[in-house]
Order: sequence, then C-alpha cells, then structure tokens
Amino acid sequence: MTKWTPRHEAPEPLEGNVVATITGGTVIWFVLFLVQIPFYGWFRDHGHLWWVWTCLAGGGLGLIGIWYVRKRDAAIRRAADRREEAGSTTR
Repeated sequence: MTKWTPRHEAPEPLEGNVVATITGGTVIWFVLFLVQIPFYGWFRDHGHLWWVWTCLAGGGLGLIGIWYVRKRDAAIRRAADRREEAGSTTR
C-alpha cells in the first residue's frame, strides 16, 4: 500500500462571524431543551431522558463557547490594532 499524500495545499480557514454562529447554536440548544421539558415524563418512561440533558449540556457549553469566541475576537482585534500602530509609526 502506498502512503496517501496530499497533491495540493489545504485551503485557508474560513473566517466568518463566529460569535453569531456560536450564539445561534446556543439558542437552538436552549430552545430544544425548553421544548422537551413538557414531555419530561414521556422521555423518562421511554428511556430517552438523556435527550433532555444533552440539550441542556449543549446550551451550557454554548455559553462557554460564546465567552471564548468573544475573547478570541477581541484579542484578534487588539493584535490587528497593534500591527496597524506599529506600521504607522515606522513610516
């Protein structure tokens, strides 16, 4: 067997509005949790209670994700500002 090697370089990662994406996903997880609460007994009786707690865990982890990407976005902006200031002072 021959070893697989890429024939082209990997594309650059896409940079979009990460904060909005993570916030939207977090909202969806919490909505799914709230929609399932009225059916808690049915989920318990049928052995699917983990579905409810998975949605809550997704929402909780999403809150951590929102905090993380906001800090990351702020750090990227600060670094860009520093590069801009350093470039303007050398001219």
